[in-house]
Amino acid sequence: MGNAADRMGVELRVLITGGAGFIGSNLSRMLVERDESAQVVVLDDFSTGRLGNLADLEVELIEGTILDAPLVTKAMGGVDAVVHLAARASVPRSIANPRATHDTNVTGTLNVLEAAREAGAHVIAASSSSVYGSNPQLPKVESMAIRPMSPYAATKLATEAYTLAWGQSFGLDVLAFRFFNVYGPGQAAGHAYAAVVPTFLDTVLRGCPIPIHGSGEQTRDFTFVETVCAVIQDALARRVSSDCPVNLALGTRTSILDLVELIGDVTGLSVQVDHLPARVGDVPHSSADPGQLLTLFAAVRSYPLEEGLARTYEWMSQQRDDD
Repeated sequence: MGNAADRMGVELRVLITGGAGFIGSNLSRMLVERDESAQVVVLDDFSTGRLGNLADLEVELIEGTILDAPLVTKAMGGVDAVVHLAARASVPRSIANPRATHDTNVTGTLNVLEAAREAGAHVIAASSSSVYGSNPQLPKVESMAIRPMSPYAATKLATEAYTLAWGQSFGLDVLAFRFFNVYGPGQAAGHAYAAVVPTFLDTVLRGCPIPIHGSGEQTRDFTFVETVCAVIQDALARRVSSDCPVNLALGTRTSILDLVELIGDVTGLSVQVDHLPARVGDVPHSSADPGQLLTLFAAVRSYPLEEGLARTYEWMSQQRDDD
């Protein structure tokens, strides 16, 4: 993977929207701790991100929303690149309030792209595997037909489409990643729209049955957050761009029931299951074709799910002890 040495000490100023969130704070930490020449600016409204995620990090923090176009333009001043992670996440949340999801994920993205165009910044934007939707083909290849099943998926499709269009129309260097079930330390649990891994681990730690929506036979391509951040760091260092979206996952396929079993193995705790009705908009199966990713990032490192779960469980346990 690329690192600071690849740029021979050239200073890189990066804006991370949603930088106090799960992926954003992990990326901020990686850039600050591994690249002495990096300057990180974080723009976050703390709707889901936490100030504590940035504790002890030397970053420039701007509190505000990507819906505030003048503020986004101000935050973009003097940056070389922007990593656009700010979003209103969650399929169920988008079904409950589709307009709010649209406003943040689509209008907010437009604000970021326009500010980046003015600044001439390299744009890395987060899309989602949810855009593949009901297409049953596996693995998921970037060129296949996409059939979004939820407002959230539709807005992430718009995010990547706008990003790629700004590259074609205005000559911006752009890179749109489709994330697949990213998990790891720093991912919040304990709220209605929490992701599956922190939800399951938190439930086990509280001695409660794990809630499984549907049969549990649905499959996911779980990607450890350190892999995601290392790829983004390399993309920033080499100013990697692409005129098509890129899957950011390595082609694993784990059922929800298998995930539950692994959590029992990793934690050594007794695991019970509570089967609930399937949720509207949930994709039945997801697994990435990593071909384009490996072409652009040949040295990408994968982490066995057991290792990633163990590190996430250790972090969550420490958080509970601290609380």
